[in-house]
Amino acid sequence: PIQLFVTATRVRTGRGRIFRNAEITADVLLASACLPTMFRAIEIDGEPYWDGGYAGNPTITPLVRESDAHDTILVQINPTERPEVPRTAAEILNRLNEISFNSPLMKELRMIALLRQAADPGSGEGARWAKMRTHRVKSDMLAKFGASSKLNAEWEFVSLLRAEGRLAADAFLREHGADVGRQSTADLDVLLAEC
Repeated sequence: PIQLFVTATRVRTGRGRIFRNAEITADVLLASACLPTMFRAIEIDGEPYWDGGYAGNPTITPLVRESDAHDTILVQINPTERPEVPRTAAEILNRLNEISFNSPLMKELRMIALLRQAADPGSGEGARWAKMRTHRVKSDMLAKFGASSKLNAEWEFVSLLRAEGRLAADAFLREHGADVGRQSTADLDVLLAEC
């Protein structure tokens, strides 16, 4: 069976909570997607939650701890790099949003790289971290859109994103499909050199 993990952040404590299959409701999905600057927190079991990608973006730990799979394929929806330095107020705000949304993912990936180097590859959880293979699907087209595109729900734009996602997935499979199950295609060790 498919295991699904959705993270939302407790407003009062700032700590994330991982919801698993049986716990996932419409409110959990709304809380996970809830942008704190735009919407009220969603109450779950008497506790207010939000996230919108600020903290649990994504939480990778349960994929390693609670799954037998050794491959994790990340679908990158925010550009990690921009060729141009932002100059205008709007460009700066867009870039700050991208950095903010990517920050939790980058921290998780650095942690994974560190654990892969330091974990005991013998057995148990250490072996899972040491053997983890990571892959990344991304599209350069996303760098053409600003932060406001995240709120664009027009069918034509959603269809464009869907088509681009399929192109990016096809490119990944052509280039790295044979590597899945054999070796990582995303170099996480480079993230340790950046610290």
